[in-house]
Amino acid sequence: MTLENIILEQEKGIATIFIHRPDKLNALNKATIQELHETLALIDNNPDVRVVIITGSGEKAFVAGADIAEFAHFSTEEGEQLAAKGQQLLFDFIENMKTPVIAAINGFALGGGLELAMACHFRIASDNAKMGLPETSLGVIPGYGGTQRLPQLIGKGRAMEMILTAGMIDAETAKNYGLVNQVVPQSELIGFCTGIAQKIMRNSPVAIAKAIEAVNANYTSGVNGFDVEIKNFGACFATDDFKEGTTAFLEKRKAEFTGK
Repeated sequence: MTLENIILEQEKGIATIFIHRPDKLNALNKATIQELHETLALIDNNPDVRVVIITGSGEKAFVAGADIAEFAHFSTEEGEQLAAKGQQLLFDFIENMKTPVIAAINGFALGGGLELAMACHFRIASDNAKMGLPETSLGVIPGYGGTQRLPQLIGKGRAMEMILTAGMIDAETAKNYGLVNQVVPQSELIGFCTGIAQKIMRNSPVAIAKAIEAVNANYTSGVNGFDVEIKNFGACFATDDFKEGTTAFLEKRKAEFTGK
């Protein structure tokens, strides 16, 4: 697969994806969404990759939004199709990956960029990051899950304010809101995320995938998250990782998980 809009680096169980459209501040277009989907689909089925970090190329932007020129003249039907396909291919796909995905927000994360970050399992921001959903200033609304995920993360009132004013917030405000977990200097961002990834990789890949599924169930309409937790808890008992984890604990040694 030839990658034109992203750069993929893989080392010691961590896949780092750089969205690389420097002339567009890494704005998302259909081609980039497709590349991300295909790359992430391969990663999610690769047992050698235990954690994914998504970030933007350069120092100015994570993703500064969607590529407006691509859809400025769309019809109602084309707009609906754009949102539906994007959510299916990328945003919902990331949220439901069994491999943990960390958003390393370096600089601007606006519109589709913030929606991409919110689809990841959690977010770390550089101290110069700016976040917002400016779509209403363009006469449209967020279409890649922003109206749904932002209230889940920061509450309805704050989400309404951000969406209706089309304003930006800085990294510290985002942390106070609960939109990002940590704020670090930009020069330390990838290293910090790598450190978290290494902590994740000490644990069972099977259990992590089951935990992601159970947490997401609480935010899925018509699904009882407690039932999913009970089912997934029981399913873990049949895994090699459970046997290894409990045996290692009783033997007072470090567990060596295989992901089976």
